[in-house]
Amino acid sequence: MSTALGPSSLKDHHLESQSIFPRPLRLHSFPLKLVPSEVNPQFLESLSKSMIAKQQSMAGRGEESEGSGHIGRLPEDCISHVLSLTTPRDSCRAALVSAAFRSAASSDAVWERFLPSDYQSILSRAVDPVEFSSTRELYFRLCDSILVDGGRLQSFQLERSTGRKCYMICPRSMRIIWESDPRYCRWISLPESRFAEVAVLLAVCWFDIGGRIDCQLLSLRTTYAAYLVFKFASGSFGLGPPPQLASVKLGAYASEINVCLQDDGNGNDGDDLEEGRRRRRRRRRRRQRRLRDDGWMEIELGEFYNDEGNGGDVEMGLMEVRALHWKSGLIVQGLQVRPKI
Repeated sequence: MSTALGPSSLKDHHLESQSIFPRPLRLHSFPLKLVPSEVNPQFLESLSKSMIAKQQSMAGRGEESEGSGHIGRLPEDCISHVLSLTTPRDSCRAALVSAAFRSAASSDAVWERFLPSDYQSILSRAVDPVEFSSTRELYFRLCDSILVDGGRLQSFQLERSTGRKCYMICPRSMRIIWESDPRYCRWISLPESRFAEVAVLLAVCWFDIGGRIDCQLLSLRTTYAAYLVFKFASGSFGLGPPPQLASVKLGAYASEINVCLQDDGNGNDGDDLEEGRRRRRRRRRRRQRRLRDDGWMEIELGEFYNDEGNGGDVEMGLMEVRALHWKSGLIVQGLQVRPKI
């Protein structure tokens, strides 16, 4: 049985429905005197994504966006604050959509937020002075590696898309088996290396290399991966199967995985078809090396989560001590830890 609603009931019902289903928020409802300090940061971050998406959509359709609509009338410091709550990648994308966004995205206020809080301390540890004319230029200068702590310990750089910190430990600061015996290990200089010296394993049976870094140096609340950065000398051998054991340890956390620095051929030479398939399956399960943009190779040793930076040192290693065959020709540039993206 339906009940008719009177005028007063209809008014109450309308007000109630408005409270449940509020009207969509429009940009022109913002007062032009709006300043960032008056707005909730989470709201601004959500707003920034919708504004950027709208402007990119207009640009994709060939519509005029320079100074058009209400976005261009927002105060620049408001837009800058919005962009500072995103990421370096989003800020660079936003700079393409309008003149207002381009000006805001280049401001020091935005890029100051993307730099690590201890960047002044990092600059003070640099081997060579870091020259820059703006905070944005400093950010991208730090995306290229700089030597710190005398250059014999490690290099530093920012992960370009997020601004998280990366470090590479130089081989002189690593644990390398027989490193001081010239019969087994030789130290040379390579122009393509970021460090003054790299280690070359000449001939070892017991293979054991590793290193450590203090988690306080890394970005907080970030998942990291550890990598061995290396090359092969001409005529290298013995670095294929059986696989090496890669390990990462931080406090009570420990991980171990099998990796293989060198390929094991086609996987079925001298074997029947089924054995060849098993070899290929095992090879797919192992972590594979990859070629880096700088011409070196890397292989992942494992992951770890750096919570509040109070876990002490993270230890990384690569070992093969069961099959005591000769191994030769590994050139080690260092161990790198960088955010897992």
